[in-house]
Amino acid sequence: MAPTTREASKKEEKAPDAAPPASEAEPGSKHKADPDTEGASESPKAKRTKTEVADDQSTKKETEETKGAGAEAEKAEGQREEKDDQEDKKSAVEPHGREAPEAVPSSILEKGIIYFFFRGRVGIDEPSAVNEIARSYIILRPIEKDAKLGSGPIGDAGNSRLCAIPKKVLPQSGKDRWISFVEKTGASFQQLKDEFLASNDYETKTAGTRHSPAATPVAEGVYAITSTGSDSHLAYILTLPEELGEVQKELGLKQKGSFIISTRNPEYPAPANARLPKGPEYPEEVLKEFRSLRWMSTQPKHLDYVNTQFLLVGESSGVEKALEPQKADEKENKETPAEELEKLEEEDLQRLKGLSDDDSGRIFADLQVHADDYPKLQTTF
Repeated sequence: MAPTTREASKKEEKAPDAAPPASEAEPGSKHKADPDTEGASESPKAKRTKTEVADDQSTKKETEETKGAGAEAEKAEGQREEKDDQEDKKSAVEPHGREAPEAVPSSILEKGIIYFFFRGRVGIDEPSAVNEIARSYIILRPIEKDAKLGSGPIGDAGNSRLCAIPKKVLPQSGKDRWISFVEKTGASFQQLKDEFLASNDYETKTAGTRHSPAATPVAEGVYAITSTGSDSHLAYILTLPEELGEVQKELGLKQKGSFIISTRNPEYPAPANARLPKGPEYPEEVLKEFRSLRWMSTQPKHLDYVNTQFLLVGESSGVEKALEPQKADEKENKETPAEELEKLEEEDLQRLKGLSDDDSGRIFADLQVHADDYPKLQTTF
């Protein structure tokens, strides 16, 4: 390696070593120049060969190219992350998008997008009958009451709720009364992906490795929680699939359906077959609203607490009772709940068309996950 300027300068200041005895000197060595001191008196810089200079220039060029390539890669990665963030923040929801927000029916307590899923029993990825289903689920993604839907995915507001239906199928008539519960609240789509949608393998002491299948989509649509005075209702209109299949019918889904929905007072013990390890942590003001009642008409805020238990009672009349207009709204010429929900469903249909070519892709694009990683929307067993 060529000596540096500082090293060359030091060699100038250092006294030369004594010459070896003549007997030990090589023939003609008296006339040889000392390679370490040659030219030192001429310049403080050591002479460098053309090869060394070329090597240094090549190394410098390669270093600059490497740094440049690294910077370009970092820039590209940053642009991808920024694009992903922008995609995640996109939302079809247009808050206060209704032309006349004051015309929204007062009986609508909440509205939004609803998804129906089921999970197969342990080890059964593709159930061939209802009895091979472990549990059904409902995801509620609320939006503002006076919002409309534009184009694109619904967007992650971090306010989704995951509700479990232990009975697997939905209640059909007043004779069917199922107790369900809220499993997750204020959930982001990432949380739903990691803790609900994905499959899971786990170890047991007796049976070894067990496999819990991924969640399978069944339907998507719009919903409204309404009040008709003494009762609250959960009404929905399906957007996907366009035609109900065997699976949807077996699970009790309809093109338009509703349930009477009531919240259980946690101050009273739950039925033996519906007890949870822990009850909801309601604030005092919510508990007071129950008074001495065991059940009360569900308010949307009840569903914002994990382990809230609610009763679903089937309504064989469909959405007629759940969406009946209130007299006060009629006097003020407000739209009927049915008109608002139908308008929302049409907007939902139009936005979903641009998300994917198939129903499964549309649902998973909405939830910001890759459809290829999950089961297809199932219409037949």
